[in-house]
Amino acid sequence: MKKYLFILVFLILLIPKPALAIVSPTDRFYVNDYADILSSETEDYIFNYSRELDSKTGSQIVVVTVPNLEGDSLEEYATNLFRSFKIGDEESDNGLLILLALEERDVRIEVGYGLEGILPDGKTGRFQDEYMIPFLKDNDYDGGILNGYKAFYQEVAKYYNLDTTIDNATPQEDNADIAVILTMIFMFIIIIIMLLSIGNGRGIFWTFGGGDYYGSGGGFSGGSFRGGGGSSGGGGSSRHF
Repeated sequence: MKKYLFILVFLILLIPKPALAIVSPTDRFYVNDYADILSSETEDYIFNYSRELDSKTGSQIVVVTVPNLEGDSLEEYATNLFRSFKIGDEESDNGLLILLALEERDVRIEVGYGLEGILPDGKTGRFQDEYMIPFLKDNDYDGGILNGYKAFYQEVAKYYNLDTTIDNATPQEDNADIAVILTMIFMFIIIIIMLLSIGNGRGIFWTFGGGDYYGSGGGFSGGSFRGGGGSSGGGGSSRHF
């Protein structure tokens, strides 16, 4: 019986994974607002400037918004979307995708190999933090996408020495994050003061008395949340908002 069960499990694992239910390019290609969160003015802005960039450099910046990721990971969805759209020049692989998933509240920048030199992962993440996330956290999706688009467009245009009239992107301060950091620092200072005030030799971390040392180790761990002819793979970064 166990033998047949093992064979059944093995055969199930061999079944290919269904194709991703990714969206298709609209007739405007450079802007695909499937989540219906962008104003007509923003869509026109992105379309016109991306078309100009493409015609003069061959590089393509494409914006896609979707209601959700259909159960897939953000990175996998973005990679397959990049390849399906065939973003960028086939030989230069100089495409860039800005993807926003509304339900998951995730945004990802996918970069083709040809632009990775000027837009490495750390830089694309910083651009999101400075130009997009403060807007997106306030549910200003239109403002976040547009401001981020301008920032990335300026970098690509500068790389190709393209004289452009696009407006400057405006970096934003995330006041919510600053408040959280200040609160954590304040709480940490209070805890240290309380621990140092314990003088009976049984402090949680340490006490001072006659040169003796008492303590039990402690610590914390943290993490970060952390296409082109359609090839992608150059790099990118993701953010949750």
